[in-house]
Amino acid sequence: MEHGVSYARLDMNDTERFQRLRDELGVTAFGMNLIRLQPGARGRIHKHAKQEEVYLVLQGRLSLSIEGVERDMGVGELARIAPDVRRQLINRGPGRAVILGLGGAGEHVGRDGTAYVSWDAKEGKPPQDTPLPEDLPASEFRLT
Repeated sequence: MEHGVSYARLDMNDTERFQRLRDELGVTAFGMNLIRLQPGARGRIHKHAKQEEVYLVLQGRLSLSIEGVERDMGVGELARIAPDVRRQLINRGPGRAVILGLGGAGEHVGRDGTAYVSWDAKEGKPPQDTPLPEDLPASEFRLT
């Protein structure tokens, strides 16, 4: 795992089918792609040995075929698919579909965070034992 912070920007209008966000960010623990499907485009029918996947529709409509049975998904909808289940991403139109695809294998390492009550704090606690900070006062809001 690389040290530090990296940034990327989703390019919703690029004509390439995939934006490999994992590579752009240097992510090593899971896969992450922006998938852009023009009307009529289809992905491969596929499954995985170990990797489960999550698809989030960001733009347009996705027809997600699971073992040959399609379900339409709209903006904001997500689907999680187990590794051994065959799937295919299809755009039946009318417009372009943009999907964020996430994939990973192995158990999630949960609750390994440390939270701090301020930037000056030297000691932290588990997030669930650390109170949320107060919301910003209106005087600190950005106006534009």
